[in-house]
Amino acid sequence: MTKHSLAIPAVVLLAVAVAPRIDSQEKLVQVARDSVSTAAQVPANTGIADEEMARLHLARKEYKEAEDIFRRLTVENPKNAIYWNELGIAYHNLSELPQALKCYQKATKVDPGYADAQNNIGTVLYERKKFSKAIRAYKKALSIRGDFAPFYLNIGYAYFGQKDFENSIASFRKALQLDPTSLDPSRSRTGTVIQDRSVSMERGRFYYLLAKSFADSGDVERAIVYLRKARDEGYSEYTAAKKDPSFAVVMKSPEAEEVFAPRPIEGDQP
Repeated sequence: MTKHSLAIPAVVLLAVAVAPRIDSQEKLVQVARDSVSTAAQVPANTGIADEEMARLHLARKEYKEAEDIFRRLTVENPKNAIYWNELGIAYHNLSELPQALKCYQKATKVDPGYADAQNNIGTVLYERKKFSKAIRAYKKALSIRGDFAPFYLNIGYAYFGQKDFENSIASFRKALQLDPTSLDPSRSRTGTVIQDRSVSMERGRFYYLLAKSFADSGDVERAIVYLRKARDEGYSEYTAAKKDPSFAVVMKSPEAEEVFAPRPIEGDQP
């Protein structure tokens, strides 16, 4: 099946990656204008108006309305992998994970080369804390499209959930190498679900390990950025960097002095 880009209206459903803490009721799905779908192009003569309306409902977080339209579109176009994937996204936002998983699986059956849907299967498994199975799903997505930063973010989160910090940080490093803005919460990707709940529980430690990884590679600027984030998240062990050989060069940076400077007590006047 020939792969093409999917042109869609500019809409964003949710913040992603290492964004501020995510409430448990919020969903981790997004659709935006700035990325490329890996599924087949939607036939030009079928359901365009309905398709746009369904995505508008997603943008407005009117997930039931979006689900109604995408469900009808899949009945009318059962060989359209994009519709199945987006129906899955609607179900995902409604916390109906079994239905979401079936839709993602149907999308990959229709188009085995649809990397987004393979990734989204992983997100359901991830949400169920089946991290090993989620990792296998993410690896399938990466085998199809190995240059897409969000897939590396997701597999990094899954490794983190397993407390496999070495592979987790390596995956995040790869994501940043492919797209330096990939951890920016304002970034979004078409049809791709990104989640970070396991990281949200140990966010300070996550940032510290990421800082150490950058320090090891000589990237002082990024090491400082994530060391500061570790501090701001209340990770008390971030001060270990002062004696950690990995941070030796970082400690010579003027910015490091600011990171470790005593912080004003709340209520103190400047």
